[in-house]
Amino acid sequence: MSLKIKFYCLKFSLFIVSLLIFQTSKAQKKQEQLQPKYGLGELDKILEEKQDLIGRDYVVLVWKKDDTVVYKKEAGEYKSKTVAPIASCSKWLTTALVMQFVDEGKISLDDPVMKYIPEFEKYMKRYLTIRHCLSHMTGIEDDEKFLKKILQRKKFESLEEEANSFAAREIRANAGTDFWYGNIGLNIAARVLEVVSKRKFDVLIKQKLFIPLGMRQTTFTTLDGSLYNPSGGAKSTADDYMRFLVMLMNKGKYNGKQILSEESVDEMMKVQTTSGMIKYAPKAAEGFNYALGSWVVEQTAPKANELSIATALASPGLFGTWPMIDFCRGYAYILFVKNFLGEERANAHLEIKKVVDEKIKGECK
Repeated sequence: MSLKIKFYCLKFSLFIVSLLIFQTSKAQKKQEQLQPKYGLGELDKILEEKQDLIGRDYVVLVWKKDDTVVYKKEAGEYKSKTVAPIASCSKWLTTALVMQFVDEGKISLDDPVMKYIPEFEKYMKRYLTIRHCLSHMTGIEDDEKFLKKILQRKKFESLEEEANSFAAREIRANAGTDFWYGNIGLNIAARVLEVVSKRKFDVLIKQKLFIPLGMRQTTFTTLDGSLYNPSGGAKSTADDYMRFLVMLMNKGKYNGKQILSEESVDEMMKVQTTSGMIKYAPKAAEGFNYALGSWVVEQTAPKANELSIATALASPGLFGTWPMIDFCRGYAYILFVKNFLGEERANAHLEIKKVVDEKIKGECK
């Protein structure tokens, strides 16, 4: 009997030891995965130097195409799973949802908005298209004052009411001729999707984009039941938003599933503006052109009768979050921060990009 007991004790001990070895190797592997690759440990220094600008609470992720997370930094109270408002980073998400409807043949970017929202024909805005909406070239009178816009939205109970109010506004310029950054265009486009699908925008984007991408912590739905904002009302995490960036970087594919067609991703990379068209842009984005739902950080040289193509895109939010994809070097980057975005912070992002560019080489033309 005693020999039998010793045998089972020995067997159990070996089982425990094997578990410990497995857990240790697993922990070591996880730790190795979080170690900076490609010499990106140098980012630690620049993040320390820029702490006064970006604050003490932030997350930085860099994802290399055909690899994985090659740099991860969590500071203060912020982790990669921390949920926070992302402000205008929402615009990129909303644009991707619009492109899903284009892929399905339910709408075209060059459809006139009045085809779906009759109020625009009523107020003589027949030439306004969905493309104009996604590129902030509606020509509709707008205001650059952020707080005033927030107060204006509080009076609306539905996206339908808000879109109809835009239709009734004065025209500042002919659609497609000048750029004015704001909430008007993206919210009109989101209302078009509601009309086509007969579903509310916040439910729609969750079903068609967030669930397929595994973005479980991302939502446009508000806790107090107030009207959701397709242009700036999403909450997300660094991990979630990186999934979206990886999908775009991989030409619309994520985990083997085609979320967007390659053609739609290519369309989102086409530069829609020239510097002379831009009448209003926030300080953090001054000097950049615009594509569809995102700012053009770098682009190809223009060719005759062809639009330039963005080689790097970003969609910064007011609260400081800055997601970016460099397509030619093949990496995605996100800085998820707590502080408000300022002009100086935009410069900090570009300095960080220079460091990453030096380490992750690419054939950029």
